[in-house]
Amino acid sequence: MVNSETPLIEHDSEKKVIREDIKFQYFWYLVVLFTIYLISYLIPAILFMIYFLFYFIPSFLETTNFLSIFINLKPLLALISMPLVIIVCYLIRLFLIALVARFFWRLSEKKSPSKPGTIPRNFPSKTLNFYHIRSFIIKYPKTAFTKGIFPWLLPWLYNFVTTSQIQKGTTMEESCVNDKFLEIGKNCYIGVNSVFTSHLIDGIFGNIAYFKIKVGDNVTAAAKNLIGPGSEIKDNSYLLPLASTPKHSILKGNSYYFSAGAKPLQRISKRKIKSYLKIDPETLEQIKDVKDAIGSSPVQTQETNEEREKDLSINFVTSSAISRVNLKFLILYIPIFWLSGMLDAIIFYTYTYYVQNGILMVFFLPAIMFFMWFVFIFSCLIFSKLFLILINLTHKPKEGIFKAEKGDNDFEFWCLRIELKKIVLWLVRNWPLPWMDILVFKWFGIKINFSCGLWDSWCDAEFIHFGRKVLIGQGATVMSSMVIGKYLIIKKVIFDDYSLIGGHSIISPGTIVGKETLVGALSYSLYNQVLEPGWVYFGMPIQKLKKNKYAEERRNKIMKRDVDEEKKFEIDHDINIEEDKKELA
Repeated sequence: MVNSETPLIEHDSEKKVIREDIKFQYFWYLVVLFTIYLISYLIPAILFMIYFLFYFIPSFLETTNFLSIFINLKPLLALISMPLVIIVCYLIRLFLIALVARFFWRLSEKKSPSKPGTIPRNFPSKTLNFYHIRSFIIKYPKTAFTKGIFPWLLPWLYNFVTTSQIQKGTTMEESCVNDKFLEIGKNCYIGVNSVFTSHLIDGIFGNIAYFKIKVGDNVTAAAKNLIGPGSEIKDNSYLLPLASTPKHSILKGNSYYFSAGAKPLQRISKRKIKSYLKIDPETLEQIKDVKDAIGSSPVQTQETNEEREKDLSINFVTSSAISRVNLKFLILYIPIFWLSGMLDAIIFYTYTYYVQNGILMVFFLPAIMFFMWFVFIFSCLIFSKLFLILINLTHKPKEGIFKAEKGDNDFEFWCLRIELKKIVLWLVRNWPLPWMDILVFKWFGIKINFSCGLWDSWCDAEFIHFGRKVLIGQGATVMSSMVIGKYLIIKKVIFDDYSLIGGHSIISPGTIVGKETLVGALSYSLYNQVLEPGWVYFGMPIQKLKKNKYAEERRNKIMKRDVDEEKKFEIDHDINIEEDKKELA
């Protein structure tokens, strides 16, 4: 048995390589975690309990006359101020999380500043130790912001802690990375599960490639994009779903980029973009202020002059209005949290009023807190649905291609609907019973039943139709709406019965997945793509691979295998069911 403290010497024909076990610094990890966790909860909890015990209970809950709540100023102020106090306490907690993380981050930077380069992992070093510590420092704050009810504050967190530099107008959707050593310009949109990673590790004892990623202005990453360390993306670049770059790639910008299968990132011609988006003159005429024009910019393809004349000019600039997806209409949070918080306040007051025994109060406290959290989420679901009904009566949701700009009603109301639904979806997905998100989707109008499984996938909350027993793999992304440069595309996605989507795949707007069709992992569909029933599809973009023979239901056939002769043959067999039901089978 080898002592982990002793270096291992591997004899090679040319050189000796020293390899040591990685020493995790658990003491510092625990110090950072508990300091951030305790300080961020302790101060807001004290402030809220002072307000609740010394103002809200005597001013509102102990008021005996119901009419006096609305006549007298004191109970009325207590009633109105409750949601504001809850939101303020929550924002204070987020600020304290960022503040403590900022303290530890700057302390680590003084000890060992972050520098681009390769960090060896086969022997201990100060640089390696602080690399791991900094990765842990930002982990809990990133989770608290991303999984919270104000995820649009994530760029502020990175700027405040100084892990990255993110300019004004940039929106970052939910992702597990994108946390450090990034330099992102103005008016960018980083789509769902897109990974901008400034570090990569080559094997267990391999080196760490740690290089800053630089992103220009007006850059859009559609979804599930992977950008390697040291890469530079210039202005006005658009990455199609699953477009990925290796380390130290340079994108000159003013174009669209995609990845095909195992090939690295490539620039795509206008003709292919037009084909991808199903754009033709008739479609563009439906979009206001969009003019057909002859493509005059150089394209790196072997297109004839005649083909170029038929091409359409495409604006690569990302719309500045996209940042409003997360920044507008937050006023709706106040009445939703207020009404939901009122119910929880009444429940908690009733609990403390009737349970006077201190031992019993402490014993049942976890159960009552669990129940209150459930009531809060369920109340948010109810009140969000009421607001959504009013919004849809004002402007009916519809499919199509719209301009993503201020003043466009379809875009503005799409932002409003998305923001309203995200509140409840974020709460439910952090609830101990995450499968309840199916209930939320049903409540918001998506046709789905509990025979389907979403399995930690990301799914839009409108214009999606699920058949029976549809399975969406882990990490998959289902989009009924997509931002393409300055355009917003909304188109219904349909999954027929028994269809299956592999993990980390992307389903684009307008996709129709046929019955018993299987989409392999790490694939993505094109806009408006139709997948025939009973086939296996795979690729980037997905292509028909073979018939899905495993989906064939043959209850009266048995496949036998002769081991000695190495042959297979079928035989007929009776179905094991009552005679009067064999016809149904």
